[in-house]
Amino acid sequence: MADKKDTIYVDIDDEITTVIDKVKSSDAKVVALVLPKRAGVFQSIVNMKLLKRAAEADKKNLVLITSEAGLLPLAGAAMIHVAKTPSSKPEIPEGPDMEDSNEPIEADALSEEDINKPVGELAQGTSADEMETLTLPEKDASDDEHLPPKKKDFKPKKDKKLAVPNFDKFRLYLLIGGGTLLVLLIGFLCGTFIFNRATINIQTNAAKVNVDKDLNLSTTARSMDTKTNTLPAKLAQEQKTYTAQATATGQKNTGNKASGSVKMTACSKDASLPSALAAGSGVSSSGQTYITQQTTKFSDTGKSDGSRICYEALSSTAIVAQSGGTAFNGASTFSVPGRSDITASLASAVSGGTDNIVTVVNQTDINTAKSKISPSDSDMRKKLQSKIKSDNYYPINSTYSAGTPNITTSVEAGQPANTVTVTETITYTMFGVRENDINSILEADINKQLDNKSQGILDNGLSTANFTVNNQNNTSAQLSISATASVGPQVNVDDIKQQSLGKKPGEVRAILETNQDITKVDIKLSPFFVSSIPNSDKKVNVVIVKPTLTKSSNGSN
Repeated sequence: MADKKDTIYVDIDDEITTVIDKVKSSDAKVVALVLPKRAGVFQSIVNMKLLKRAAEADKKNLVLITSEAGLLPLAGAAMIHVAKTPSSKPEIPEGPDMEDSNEPIEADALSEEDINKPVGELAQGTSADEMETLTLPEKDASDDEHLPPKKKDFKPKKDKKLAVPNFDKFRLYLLIGGGTLLVLLIGFLCGTFIFNRATINIQTNAAKVNVDKDLNLSTTARSMDTKTNTLPAKLAQEQKTYTAQATATGQKNTGNKASGSVKMTACSKDASLPSALAAGSGVSSSGQTYITQQTTKFSDTGKSDGSRICYEALSSTAIVAQSGGTAFNGASTFSVPGRSDITASLASAVSGGTDNIVTVVNQTDINTAKSKISPSDSDMRKKLQSKIKSDNYYPINSTYSAGTPNITTSVEAGQPANTVTVTETITYTMFGVRENDINSILEADINKQLDNKSQGILDNGLSTANFTVNNQNNTSAQLSISATASVGPQVNVDDIKQQSLGKKPGEVRAILETNQDITKVDIKLSPFFVSSIPNSDKKVNVVIVKPTLTKSSNGSN
């Protein structure tokens, strides 16, 4: 068994067979049944014994959790353990006191034939009204506790034939049924005469026409120019700001800078006077850089060292460490980057540098914050489309553009800070045109390609057109449109409505399909129980369905 003990809660309406099934379905060896108050199914000693026998057959120990005094004698007679709470110690209570304890209770006894029957068969037909119950008398406060206990009486069985009909419940059911019928009748009448609708979908023979045009969009144009295909346009803009933060990882020594002075000598092979060393030049010592504080000039009188003529500086040159720190103290030998002709020796000790290490922002930290920004422009595209549509313009999705980000940082590189925040602002744009203007461009080209005057435009192809942007800025855009239009025989929608009013779908279908240009008719009625088309043309909708294109018109590819 998976569990040692299982607790099952019994509902007040459960039958004895339901309770037995719950006990058998448990995987535990010990099954505790928590009984509700006034549980009628346990008022019968027969049900108690059936439950006991079922538990023993399934090798399970049964405990009833109840505090009702009336059930204790019945549980005791069936030898079932009882506990007041799930945590109480279970005991078998005393059975009912009878005149002769050696004589069995005839009403509750099981015959030899019953013993061999299944539990379900014994329990069939047993209900709360038919079961025998044992009612324990309540003790009056004035009774002497030494008086002998009273004999228990059995509650007589109820005779269902003597039951009095409940006319209040019958009246309630009658009202509910009548109200439901009235609602259904009203709904049927409203659906048939008020809310009835019809949709007639008509499919015709069609051809496809390809349209390819170059368009010029201009925010300064006031009207359409058909010669240059220039359309007045609207530029919608939306700006969005993204931010990201990174922890500063750089370090900087902000302590005092070491200072001292050096004596410089410049040597020349051709005996020419070396040029002066400008103030602000760097001198190096053991990888540390020091900055000269004044211009160093050399004497015009030189001395030969055998192969060169060397010129000494007119005076010593003061130097200051490039940054603070004790590491700059004590330098003794120096070189001058970019001036291999100059050597420098210590004139006065380099000292005074102190350490004060602080956290600073470096460029790597700024780049880390930038990498965390991932612009998501799907919502911006929808906002621009909505803004363009609100002004009664048609959005050209291909002109959607995200501008160059404007990036700012909360702290510059090299400055003390624990974190750095990068802010990125992007301006999104999209063009829109008047839908009537672009329809005019498409339909003018389609009409040039029609076979004859009997054909009409079923769909100009704008809804599935492809736009390719060649160039655009904040005031104009040059693009091309490629669309596939549908053309076919012209069908008079108003005539079809008048022909269909009040007729059955089959009649309307037969009338319309006599037209050779109509290939298919599909009629949908609502609500579902309506069987004919409404008598009002306002309730009839005729739709010329976009057909599957099977042939090409003149001029198409």
